[in-house]
Amino acid sequence: MQDVTRQNTRRRQGIIYTAVAFFAWGVLPFYWKAVGQVPALEILAHRILWSFAFITVVLAIQKKVAVRRLLHDRSKRRALLITSCLIGLNWFMYVYAVNSERIVEASMGYYINPILSVFLGIIILKERLNLLQVVAFLFACAGVFYLTLDYGRFPWISVVLACAFALYGLFKKTTDVESLSGLMIETMFLSPVAAFIIIYQALVGRGALLNASVGSDLLLIGAGVVTTMPLYWFAQGTKRIRLSSVGFLQYIAPSLMLLIGVFVYHEVFTSAHLISFGLVWCGLALYTISLMRGAGA
Repeated sequence: MQDVTRQNTRRRQGIIYTAVAFFAWGVLPFYWKAVGQVPALEILAHRILWSFAFITVVLAIQKKVAVRRLLHDRSKRRALLITSCLIGLNWFMYVYAVNSERIVEASMGYYINPILSVFLGIIILKERLNLLQVVAFLFACAGVFYLTLDYGRFPWISVVLACAFALYGLFKKTTDVESLSGLMIETMFLSPVAAFIIIYQALVGRGALLNASVGSDLLLIGAGVVTTMPLYWFAQGTKRIRLSSVGFLQYIAPSLMLLIGVFVYHEVFTSAHLISFGLVWCGLALYTISLMRGAGA
């Protein structure tokens, strides 16, 4: 009886952790809009630098810093270098999308991401694809293709975000590194470039830090916390619940992004968008069903 109670408590905790993580990712457009006067590249630099500082402090408190051991392994070092570039690209594209009024396009990228991850698993890891997943992938491709034809512009933000995060997940899956430790190494690799951008902007008189308002400075410094905490919550949640549950909850973030883009910032959402998103949503429904079947849900 106690084991059942413990499992139920663990499952509830997992759902809460995971839902909060995806909710936080979903409302991040509000945060980046608040520093929208700062160029996307400079926001990215602060996001990297302060994330590195915050994670290092957290791991030092927990006495889990093991940089030398991780970097000593050549394969892990190479994988972390690649994932650092991928997560940096993902972060930049997300901030750029929000502050260039393309939140709707960004949300589509995160809808496509889980289906693309399945496809990469087949191509790279030689995983087997069932019929539902094949159809799901074709629906997602049809959604992107339709929007490109009807809208007259390839949704490159959606595709870059989806590809970068799917590849990031693929490399993380094949590299046995604890999430926060891995993120510390990734941000450490990117920190010299981030520091150069911040210093250069300050030297030419365009730096945002200490040149705007106290509120803006706090938001830039706080970028490390808002970047790291959802990742921590996500890691804690996925330890406690099944993959099918994670697959369902992950739609919280792009759904919130879509609603915020359309109803808060009044971005364009045409009939072409509706048809394209509808095709992607059909694919996601099939993908979720395949997950639930695979997990025995």
